[in-house]
Amino acid sequence: MKVQPYLAFKGNCKNALEHYQSIIGGAITNEQTYEDAKMDIPNDYRHKLQHAELKGDGFHIMAYDASPDTPLTSGSNINMSVDLETREEAEQIFNQLSQGGKVHTPFQDVPWDACYGRCSDKYNVSWMINYKK
Repeated sequence: MKVQPYLAFKGNCKNALEHYQSIIGGAITNEQTYEDAKMDIPNDYRHKLQHAELKGDGFHIMAYDASPDTPLTSGSNINMSVDLETREEAEQIFNQLSQGGKVHTPFQDVPWDACYGRCSDKYNVSWMINYKK
């Protein structure tokens, strides 16, 4: 199991990652726009980052531009991202974390060749559960 932070931005993810990179170093990798992901998103947002990573010695931060209809407030712009080895384990952890909380995206097959779900737990911590096929 691997757990790491996943930051959400309101359209300025690229600028934020470049800012963090200038401070702590590392390399920005795995940049994917909404256009690349072939997701249903307004045309003026298609060039925004659907996913990107800043990796360096001892750190790995994932980030994205939340879709325009996703409410973000200070404090809700970070998710705990969990990558798991099996679909069964991922689905079990998703179900346990969402119990007593709120499901934002049901655990399901997604276009990036994975199974994914997003929820907030009963303590209002946001989780992204991912199993790469």
